[in-house]
Amino acid sequence: MTELTHPLATVPRGELVARAEADPLRPSFHFVSPAGWLNDPNGVAQWDGTYHLFYQYNPEGAFHHRIQWGHATSTDLVTWTDQPVALEPSTGPDADGCWSGVLVNDGGTPTLVYSGRLGERELPCVAVGSPDLSTWTKAPENPVIAAPPAGVDITAYRDHCVWREGNRWRQLVGSGVRGRGGTAFLYESADLRSWDYVGPLFIGDASQGDPAGTDWTGTMWECVDLFRAGTGTLGTEPADDSPDVLVFSAWNDGDTRHPLYWTGRYSGDSFEPAALHRLDYGGRYFYAPQSFLDDAGRRIMFGWLQEGRTDAAMVEAGWSGVMSLPRITTLAEDGTLRFAPVPELEKLRGDHTSLPARELAATLDTGVHGNQLDLELDIHLAPGAVLRLGVLGSGDGAEDTVIEVGRPALDAGGAEGILRLDRTRSSLDSSVDAEDRSGPVPMTGGHVHLRVLVDRSAVEVFANGKPLTARVYPTCGGGNVTLSATGAVHLDAFDAWTMADIRGGGRTLFP
Repeated sequence: MTELTHPLATVPRGELVARAEADPLRPSFHFVSPAGWLNDPNGVAQWDGTYHLFYQYNPEGAFHHRIQWGHATSTDLVTWTDQPVALEPSTGPDADGCWSGVLVNDGGTPTLVYSGRLGERELPCVAVGSPDLSTWTKAPENPVIAAPPAGVDITAYRDHCVWREGNRWRQLVGSGVRGRGGTAFLYESADLRSWDYVGPLFIGDASQGDPAGTDWTGTMWECVDLFRAGTGTLGTEPADDSPDVLVFSAWNDGDTRHPLYWTGRYSGDSFEPAALHRLDYGGRYFYAPQSFLDDAGRRIMFGWLQEGRTDAAMVEAGWSGVMSLPRITTLAEDGTLRFAPVPELEKLRGDHTSLPARELAATLDTGVHGNQLDLELDIHLAPGAVLRLGVLGSGDGAEDTVIEVGRPALDAGGAEGILRLDRTRSSLDSSVDAEDRSGPVPMTGGHVHLRVLVDRSAVEVFANGKPLTARVYPTCGGGNVTLSATGAVHLDAFDAWTMADIRGGGRTLFP
C-alpha cells in the first residue's frame, strides 16, 4: 500500500497506529478510531440487538481528507469491536468523500442515507447493507437528489435525518439560506430513491443575536436531528406536553460553532419553534450529535469531541477526534433536555474511594489520583457559594483543570446557578485552547448532583443533567483530584472510581 503525498501527511501510514497508541493523551475508555482522523458519529443504531457506531474516518492521517465511514459494533455500549470500513469514495457522486448520514430500516433492509461529495458539491446518496451490516452496496440511482432546491441561494447542503411517517419516508437535509440563516430542507419519498421536495422545515435568523455568542444559530445547520422528546412519535398528536426537538450544529463559513436545539412542534410540513437551548456547554467540543432509540426505548446520543490542539500536533500524534460517551437523553420537568451517561459505563469502574459528608472550606486533597476517573458528588450550596473540583492536577500547582459550580449570592430559592470549566491552568502547552466554558444549571434549594468523567484529554461533566464537554492537554502527567469551596458548601456524598481501558493494542487501520 503506497504512502500518501497529501501536504499534511507527515506521518507514514505504517506508523500511524503505533504513534496513536503511544500518545499518553489519547483517551482509553472513549471510542477512538484505530488512528488517523475521526469526526461526526453516523448511522448510530441498535440492529438485531447489536449497537452500531459508524463515523467519519480518514485512515490516511490525522486530518480531514477523502472521508470514509468507519464502523464499530458493541453489545453493551461500552466495549467496541472494529469492523471493516462501511463506505469509501468511488467513481461517481461520492468520489471525494462519503460524508455524514444515517442508518434506517427499510422493511428489514439496512439502508444508509449519506452525503456524497464530488468537488464542492454534496448530494444525498443511498447504500444497502447485508443482513449483518458488514458489507454495503451503493444504489445505482445515486445521487438520489440531483441538486439542492432550485432558486435558493444556499450556504451549504449536507447531512441527513430520515424517518418513517405513515406510509412515506421523510428526510431533512441541513442547509442555510444566504442572507437569512440556517435551515433544514424537507423531502418526502415512497422508496428512499425518488424524493419530492416539500420545502424548508424552518428557517433561522442569523441576524439575531451576537455572532460570537454561545447561542447564535449560524448561517448553516449541520447534522440536523428531529425527534419527539417524552412520549409519542413524530407526526402524531402528543397525549401530553411532550415537545418535538430539532437539534442542529451551528456552522458559519467553515467554522464549526456549537450544538443547539429548538423545542417546539413539528406538524404537517413545518416546525413551529417555542424556545432555543444550548445542547452542551462545551460548544464545539460536543459537535454534530446524532441520536437513536434503542430496543429499551432509550434515546441515546453520541457527539464528536473535537481537538483543542494545533493541526501540527494532531498530525504528529497520528490521531484526531474522540467519540463522546453515549448519553441518555430525557425530558426535564421544565421542558428542556436532560442528559446522563448510560449506566452500562459503570462496569468499567475499578478502585473506589469515598469521603464522608462534611462542610468544605480550605483545599482538600481527596486522595484520588488518576487520569481515567469517574467522579460522583452530591453537594448543597448556600447563596453565594462556589464549589471547585480540581482534576488532572500536577500536585505542585503548575497544572490543574477546575470544574466550578456556583450559586448566585442573591438567590433565595437557588433556582439556577452556573457550571464553569476553568482551563487556564490545564496545560503548560500555550498552543492549546484554554477558552472559558460555562452555562446555567438548575439547582433548586442549592442542590447539585455532579458527575465528571475524566479520560486523559477528554472531560465530560454533567451537573443536574446539564452537560459540559471539553478537551484538555496536561503535560505533567498528574492526576490529583482536589476539592475547595468559597462560602458554605456541604458535601453530601463523594465517590470516585478508576476506569478501565476498553481496548488493547493490535488495532489496524483497515479491520
